[in-house]
Amino acid sequence: MKIGELAKLTGCSVQTIRYYEKEKLLKSKTRSEGNFRLYDASAVEQLMFIKHCRSLDLALSEVRQLIELNQS
Repeated sequence: MKIGELAKLTGCSVQTIRYYEKEKLLKSKTRSEGNFRLYDASAVEQLMFIKHCRSLDLALSEVRQLIELNQS
């Protein structure tokens, strides 16, 4: 799915998604032939996790640590 669809599914703005990518909290898996970012279901889960953490007032650095712990 493209970034707009991801934004609709998660209730995040496109700008927020791009910011989380810049901060290396979220990764787009691939790019389309037109160079659009493409996302899968795991990106939806990851973004919902980030949103939940932010709702608990966790700093982005803390969210990053939780993601890193989960991946190891």
